[in-house]
Amino acid sequence: MSDNAHLAKRRRQSRISPIWIVPVVAVLIGAWMLYNGFINRGPLITLEIENAEGIEAGKTSIKARNVQVGHVTAVRLSEDFSHAIIEARLNPGTEGMLNSATRFWVVKPRIGREGISGLSTVLSGAYIQLLPGHAGTSQRDFKVLAQPPVAPPGAKGLRLKLVSGLSNALSTGDPITYEGLTVGRVETTRFDPKAQTFTHKVFIESPYGSLVTDTTRFWTASGISIDVNPSGVEIHFQSLETILGGGSTFGVPENLPPGKPVQSGAVFKLYSDEASAEEGSFDQFIEYVLLVKETVRGLEPGAPVEYRGIRVGTVASVPWKLGAANAGKMVDRAVPVLIRIEPERFEGKDSTITLAQWQSRIEHLMARDLRASLKTGNLLTGSLFVDIDFHPGAPDYEQRTYLGREVFPLVSTGVAQITQSITRLLDKLNALQIGQVLSELNRTLEISQPTLVELGKVLQEVHALLGKGATRAAPANLNATLTELRRTLRGFSSDSAAYQQLTTTLENLDALMQQLQPLIRTLSEQPNALIFGNETRPDPQPRAPHR
Repeated sequence: MSDNAHLAKRRRQSRISPIWIVPVVAVLIGAWMLYNGFINRGPLITLEIENAEGIEAGKTSIKARNVQVGHVTAVRLSEDFSHAIIEARLNPGTEGMLNSATRFWVVKPRIGREGISGLSTVLSGAYIQLLPGHAGTSQRDFKVLAQPPVAPPGAKGLRLKLVSGLSNALSTGDPITYEGLTVGRVETTRFDPKAQTFTHKVFIESPYGSLVTDTTRFWTASGISIDVNPSGVEIHFQSLETILGGGSTFGVPENLPPGKPVQSGAVFKLYSDEASAEEGSFDQFIEYVLLVKETVRGLEPGAPVEYRGIRVGTVASVPWKLGAANAGKMVDRAVPVLIRIEPERFEGKDSTITLAQWQSRIEHLMARDLRASLKTGNLLTGSLFVDIDFHPGAPDYEQRTYLGREVFPLVSTGVAQITQSITRLLDKLNALQIGQVLSELNRTLEISQPTLVELGKVLQEVHALLGKGATRAAPANLNATLTELRRTLRGFSSDSAAYQQLTTTLENLDALMQQLQPLIRTLSEQPNALIFGNETRPDPQPRAPHR
């Protein structure tokens, strides 16, 4: 009996008390919640930003298309204190948006060329914008952009690179226009201090990317361009945005074919203006050297090389390697100038004549007195250009080279001849014995001084004579005499009585003369007619002679 009681007692002790069920269930539920929270929590990302202004842990949210997809959990400095590190937790299900093409930037009030943006953050505070990417590589560490991206990474369009110098650089966000229409923008700008050049990444929207071909040229758009030509003055305006902020435009020069479309990543040179872009299209040329023994003041790189008014080339460098040690003897105190003859200017891109053939033709023309000379292109600015023409009687052509470039024969210009004439005139003036001339002039003045004294005395006597009363009265007397004479002559006018009386007397005298004419004729024939009278004799009759 005791054994049965002991067994029953052991059974009662081995039973679990119902009170322990509640803690066990709570532990299981907590473990399940921890596991479920760990499994279903969103990804943790790290953002690198230059300045964390306006970013606060627990308050700043992360949005995509204006929908909150996460929040900032912590903000701290980097280990080297050069930038800030932001840790953020995204919502579950956002893992697909995080890849190498994802972009982040801070949305806050901005004033730019496109207007004012981010005004909603004035009251709510800044937030981080997430632009989902579509790349295949997953990523959790990102850099926050300083400016919003111009276009999404997956946007349809054409991405190009423009390389420019310091004088025609662009800024992020500058417009890219075509015939005044904005078709793209500058995404990023990077400066290379070694090469002293800017590299701009630009985005051309679809479908305008088809306008860019391998013959397209890009140049800086100033907004307003003024063209002065023989037809007058033409003023061209770009868009208002380009006028205020600048930008770039592109097109195909008239002398080039349309070309073939390019792919993303193509590299183009950014020219300073449209004229430079057109000049840059001539990439086939023959280089020559001019050894100029006169002044090159006014001759600048880019000046035209013309043949009878037609541009055939460009001045490349003034001077060109002037201090070359191995060419010092050939220079002979001349200034080397590098020019380029560009056959594409007058033959076009489709010419079948090679550069070697053109060079042979030019050498043949040099032997036939083809010469270069410097001429004045603008009298106001004093700019010069290179003129190529035939000069009969020029010195014979002698082929020679300068640092691997053939020397183009040169003749003196009219400007140089005028300069030489002026120089010779100045030399003659310097050769004159000015001291001796001045001595002779002093001697002449000394000799002429007594004469001048006598002349002064004569002038004084004349002045005294003119000052006398009789001399002063002479003009009045002369005027009175002339008045009386005018009065006397007025009495013999055609309507005066004296004139009529004189006319009557002359008429009577004429009648008397007519009456005296018979008497005068008779006295002429018979002088004794007044004594013996006028005897009229008959005319004699002819008779035969007496035998």
